[in-house]
Order: sequence, then structure tokens, then C-alpha cells
Amino acid sequence: MIEKMNENKKMTSIARKINMSFWLERLADAIAADILLVCLFFAAFIIKAEGDVMKDKMVIKRYMDVEKSLDNEEQHFVYIISFSDDTRLVSSLNDFCAPFEIPAIIFVSLQGVNLFFALFNTNMVRKKMRPLNDLAVRAQEISEAVYDTSKFDSLEQAIAKVHADSPDAHISTGDKDLQSIEIALNNLLSKMKESERQQARFVSDASHELRTPISVIQGYVNMLDRWGKEDEEVLEEAIEALKNESEHMKELIEQLLFLARGDSGRNSLHMTSFDLNEVMKEVWEESVMIDEKHVYKLDIVGWEADAQSDGENEYEPCMMQGDMGMIKQSIRIFVQNAAKYSEEKSVISLGVRQSENAVSYVVQDEGIGMNGDDVVHIFERFFRSDEARNGESGGSGLGLSIAKWIVDAHDGTIDVLSRMDIGTRFTVAFPRQNK
Repeated sequence: MIEKMNENKKMTSIARKINMSFWLERLADAIAADILLVCLFFAAFIIKAEGDVMKDKMVIKRYMDVEKSLDNEEQHFVYIISFSDDTRLVSSLNDFCAPFEIPAIIFVSLQGVNLFFALFNTNMVRKKMRPLNDLAVRAQEISEAVYDTSKFDSLEQAIAKVHADSPDAHISTGDKDLQSIEIALNNLLSKMKESERQQARFVSDASHELRTPISVIQGYVNMLDRWGKEDEEVLEEAIEALKNESEHMKELIEQLLFLARGDSGRNSLHMTSFDLNEVMKEVWEESVMIDEKHVYKLDIVGWEADAQSDGENEYEPCMMQGDMGMIKQSIRIFVQNAAKYSEEKSVISLGVRQSENAVSYVVQDEGIGMNGDDVVHIFERFFRSDEARNGESGGSGLGLSIAKWIVDAHDGTIDVLSRMDIGTRFTVAFPRQNK
């Protein structure tokens, strides 16, 4: 309280000094204005006196003098012009200024009143200064807080008490001034813990996925060692299984390497301008050729076809900028995913769309679909829904992660619409390049 009173007294004293400085400036302005007006009146008086001189008379001398009035009661200034014929013209300054006497008195009185009340403007100056004073006080508080090492010592102690392995690691000092720093640090801790959990889950899932084909290979190798040397059926079965599992392991390792290169920024994009319609048509033709279990339909811009079409239809180009090989790979991933989780003879639709701002492709199936909880996680690495995990065709869980990386690398977006036992539709959109 005492400190607050001292602060108010200090500000009032400063306000008085500032107000007095302003008052002196006003006084100087008033004096300067009065001097200017006097000079203007005198100049007007001289001009009027000179205007009364006759042009046929020769002026000998001009001068100012002081003379008594006719009644000898008071002296007044006169302007005298002497001529060659010993006559002179006398002009009285008092007579000239008489009409302006009352306005001059009013003007000077107003000046005096204004200067008088200006002496008492300290409170107004103090009010105007209050925001600046508050800013100065706040700056001083911040400066004191910066040099108050005890706050940072308490923050350092709170950080030191946090255990890195604790799942509920949290920093708290109880100091409101450090609250924003605590929030930032706790958010950073949460992100670090989530990254650590994802890394641990990735390593665990990768180990599990690699362990399965290795175990199968070891099992068939042992079977060959026991019975395959003499039994041709066992030999053929084992060789076929070993080929399948080694191929599966190769695919898995390639997918892991692709994602690892993507995470480290070593996956380079070869950007070109290409026709998305043409790429989608090529994937459709490949799918029709290698998969006879499903019906593939194509609906690109200006053209429609199904598995029975001759492929000679014309269509409009739908140009986009990107890595054509990777875009085709992403389409194949979505198509293969649709084929895995769709029954035989069901329809898989492939389409291309374009608008003023974007070009997009669509892959839609009539498969098992997904619930809302699974849709949120389908692009996570090694994630597979319960239906996919229990099925024989469940893959490694990396395909959609790779497709997501490719789409993100092209600044694209993926929209997923899925319903259980109805099907799933993936819509992938890319921003249209300026022409």
C-alpha cells in the first residue's frame, strides 16, 4: 500500500513538471502572438498615414514623436511627415488604435484566462500518463521476474524430478508466471512419449512380421531335412512354401525400406506433368488381366469401361504434376487392398475426377468395410482391423502407410468412406497446378 502511494506521488510530481513545461510553452506562444499583432497594427498605422500624403507635395522628413493631446491631459505617439513648404502631417497612433481597443482587451483577457486555467491541468496530464506509467510498471515487473533466478531454479528442479520412463510425466511448479512454459514443456513431453510409443510399436510389429515368415521357412527346412530327401510330394510342397514365404519377406523388407527412406528424406520424387486418366487406365488394364475373380469398372473423365470393353474409347486428358511412378504405386495399393477384402465377382470401381482446384482418383469396393474406430487407424504402420487380421489375405499392414506417404509427399488428401458389409471408398485429391 505504501509502495502504491509512493508511486502515485512520484507520478503526480512528474505530471506537475510536464504541465509547467506545457504552460511555459503556451505563455511563450501568447507573448509571440501579442508581439506579432502589435507589429501588424503599427505597420497598418504607418501605411494609413502614408496614404494621406498628397502627391504634389515634397516630403522632407518622417519621424515618430510624443506629443500632448489638445487638452494637455496625456501624451501620445504621433507619426509626423514634414513637407518642403514647412507644413506637416501629424497622425495619432492612439486615434488609430481606438477602434481596436475593446477587441484587444477581450483577446488579452482570454489569453490570461487560458493561461490561468492551464496551470491546473496536472490531473489531466496525470490521467494521460497513466497508460505509460502502467506500461513502465509492467516492464519493471517483467525485468524483476527475468532477474529473479528463484523462479527458474524451481522450474529446473521440477524438470529434474520428471522420470523419462514414467507414462504420466508432468512438470508443475505452481507458479503462475511459469504456467505458459510448463504447458509448452508438458506438450513437448507428450509428443516425445507418443513418438517413443510409436517407435516401440513399430519395432515390435516389424519383429513380429519378420518372425512369422522366418519361422515358416525354418519349419519347412526342418521338414525337408527329415522327409524331403526321399518324398517328392514333401519336397514340392516345401519348395512352394519357401518361395511364397521368401517372396513375402522380400516384399515386407522392401516396404520397410521404403518407409525408412521416406522418414529420413531419402525418397526422391521425379516430378513430371502426366495424364492421371492414362495412369488409372493402365492400372485398370493390369487389374483386369491379373485378377479374374473381381469385376473391374473404369470411370475416368469422358470415358467409361468395364472388363468386357475393348479399351478403344476416347477420353479427355486430366493433367497433374507429380511422380507418375509413385502415383501409380499408390493406386495399385488401394486396388490391391480392395481386392483383398472383397468377395469374388464383386465390383471394384476405379475413377478419375477433376475440378477447378483439384484432380482426384477414386477406388471403391463392395467388400467387408470397416467400422469408424478402424478407419481412424488404417494408415498407421502394421495396423490391421480384426477382420483383416483374422483373414487369410491380411497383408503386412504397411501398404496403406506407403500410399499415405506418397499422397502426403504430393500435398494430396485422402478421404475414406466405409460401412461394414457394404464397402469402402478411397478418394485421393491433389491440388491442380496453375496453367
